[in-house]
Amino acid sequence: MQLHSPTMPSQPPPPPEAIAIWFTEAEEARHAGHFDVARARLDQVLAHDPAHARAMHAQAQVALASNELEPAQQWVTRAIATHAEAAFYGTLCVIQIRQGAYAEALQTAQRGLALAPESTALLYYQALMLQVHGSPDEAARVYFTLLELEPDHPRALANLGVVLKDLGSLSEAERYLRQVIDIEPSNRGARANLGLVLLAAGHYEEAWPYFEDRAANFVDAEGRPIASNVRLPLPEWRGERIDGANEDDAAASSGKRLLVVPEQGFGDSLQFVRYLPLLLERFSQVGYICRQPLRRLYEQSLSARWPGLVMLDDAYPDVSDWDYQCPLMSLPMAFGTRVETIPASVYLHADAEHSAAWRARLDALPEAGLPRVGIVWAGGHSGLTDDMARSLTFARIAPLLATHGVRWISLQKTDDDTRRADAGTSSTRLIDWMDEVTDFADTAALIDNLDLVIAVDISVAHLAAAMGKPVWLLNRFAGCWRWLRQRDDSPWYPGVRIFTQPQRGDWNDVLSRVAIALQQRYLLGDGSGAPMTKH
Repeated sequence: MQLHSPTMPSQPPPPPEAIAIWFTEAEEARHAGHFDVARARLDQVLAHDPAHARAMHAQAQVALASNELEPAQQWVTRAIATHAEAAFYGTLCVIQIRQGAYAEALQTAQRGLALAPESTALLYYQALMLQVHGSPDEAARVYFTLLELEPDHPRALANLGVVLKDLGSLSEAERYLRQVIDIEPSNRGARANLGLVLLAAGHYEEAWPYFEDRAANFVDAEGRPIASNVRLPLPEWRGERIDGANEDDAAASSGKRLLVVPEQGFGDSLQFVRYLPLLLERFSQVGYICRQPLRRLYEQSLSARWPGLVMLDDAYPDVSDWDYQCPLMSLPMAFGTRVETIPASVYLHADAEHSAAWRARLDALPEAGLPRVGIVWAGGHSGLTDDMARSLTFARIAPLLATHGVRWISLQKTDDDTRRADAGTSSTRLIDWMDEVTDFADTAALIDNLDLVIAVDISVAHLAAAMGKPVWLLNRFAGCWRWLRQRDDSPWYPGVRIFTQPQRGDWNDVLSRVAIALQQRYLLGDGSGAPMTKH
């Protein structure tokens, strides 16, 4: 789309005062949301003063407010070419961020800062883009610089809290997030992040109420914000005794029915469905809106054992069948969960017939007596920043798969073909049947025949751990809240052993420790296949 400044028929030029008045009227209209009026006045300005850079910038702001990103970018680029101002670069940053052009936005912020080194807007965009790019140390440095200029900048304080959490400084992260909440008590994003910090520190009772604002930070598989949880026209149960329950028995059923609403990813569901059977002590029936890949597993593990627990289609049912609702990840708060009271018994199981089918195939392999170790090295959503941090490439994990005396079984599924075990680097020791796996019940049946699962922090780790299998978690530095800090075990899963990076990105140390642990567990030799190679 080409932009052209309007032309006027030949007539005496208006005095500069008139152009200034038109521009002022345009700005007033823009701030009032009267964009058609603003455009008309700006056209008038540019017809008589084609080099009016601030009018071009205002046109960009009008287009941006109307979500017309391409015209907005063209207008602000013209403004910068005509007479660059720091504010113009700030507007271009916003446009590029909305377009997902984060590298370009970082460069734009840096160009603007060359003109105005103390522009807090440009410092904010620079820090934000460094944060998005996975450079938390640099991002923190810029946020600190910004806060020296504007100590109560709420977005900088909030983001600095997140960055410090990612750098492992929980107490400092808590301090900055509490400062945001003091300034903006209704800042749900800051409240949610404070909840994550408190959970990572093990302060569950204080954390859960803040964690209730977690939807403020939800993103989809591409990292785009999701506005909020779906809210149903039902009262939300928060752990209180329900009318109708036996006054003398807090565990007695109330005769009421509870609908549990799913949230976030498969791993979250697999971790928190442990609470569903406990709800039958409070309600006569519990329904869970279940995504299809999980449904067969949950029906055979949960519904078959507890008939009052029903799985519902992945669509929102007729709420007239239900008395209360509760988001799945609010259940720990409803039960007053503390680290020492987490219900941690085995709660997911494989179907015996399907498990036997996988066992027959495994038994038919050469050297059938080798220990069977499942392996997952990457997450399923390669575009997310957290997923990139928690995942390894196959080339990095391949030396581990060269370990002699182990039968390696792939449990890897991903949306990114580059993360698969490709022909150029794959090991003949790796058995990969995952193209035959259609849902988590299939995966559970395969896992049921394994001796150990080694996995990054994804759903398969939760599945295997919930089945009671030994799981060795390859954990990124300052990883997810649920694994706490400075621990190599998990109160959520007794069979989990955690191998955490000693510093950001250091998978070499993790893989070396795993290799040694494998040798110790299975009394393996350290022959030519020992995976001690550094990358």
